[in-house]
Amino acid sequence: MSSPVLVLCAHGTRDAEGREVILTVAQHVREALEVEVRVAYVDVQEPTIDQVVDSIPVSEYGIAAVVVPYLLAGGFHVHVDIARAVANRPDVIAAPALGPDKRLLAIVMDRIAAAEVHPTATLVFAPAGSSDPRSQSDTERMLDALRLRWDGPVRVGYASGIEPSALKAVQDARAFGEDEEDSDVAVVSYLLSPGYFQNTLGVTGADHVTAPLAPDPRIIEIIAERYCDAGGA
Repeated sequence: MSSPVLVLCAHGTRDAEGREVILTVAQHVREALEVEVRVAYVDVQEPTIDQVVDSIPVSEYGIAAVVVPYLLAGGFHVHVDIARAVANRPDVIAAPALGPDKRLLAIVMDRIAAAEVHPTATLVFAPAGSSDPRSQSDTERMLDALRLRWDGPVRVGYASGIEPSALKAVQDARAFGEDEEDSDVAVVSYLLSPGYFQNTLGVTGADHVTAPLAPDPRIIEIIAERYCDAGGA
């Protein structure tokens, strides 16, 4: 009996580099697990998650597919879009989002180091932003974990959607003098791939903006773990 299909479900982006990153991640997952991997999207791009799930033959004897969200938090897209797509398919399992996870924090810390951020800098932790309280809860757990690891101030500023924006958080940090005494202000991207949201972080006026988290081998590990824990292997 063949292994279930892994459906890697991303948000979707019009950015060419962002599209390439998700396809690269999918290929790495395909090679790591040696299973069929199909990419789906909840917005902007096709094939949609509904189209991909509908294209998978029904299995009467086990799990036909596992949907792994290529998303950092469990908000609307996980609990509504993906859940709705699999609702009438008991043979298709939806796994949790990638975060929160200590490996994601490790990637964040590596991105901060790569950007050569001053060790007493103010960090503006910058997720995409969501009004869904479940997504906000996941993000706050990662924010709390970052605060435990960082010696300087840590604020939150969202790339889009809700307040405070990353731009406002950077402005507030400067207004409170957090960029004085040889320190600076760094926007810490909590985004998976390049695209519109990452681009908004680059115009905040911060001294540093860290790179997105993917592709990174630890992202592949988390995706593989979500798949296996859901019964994919």
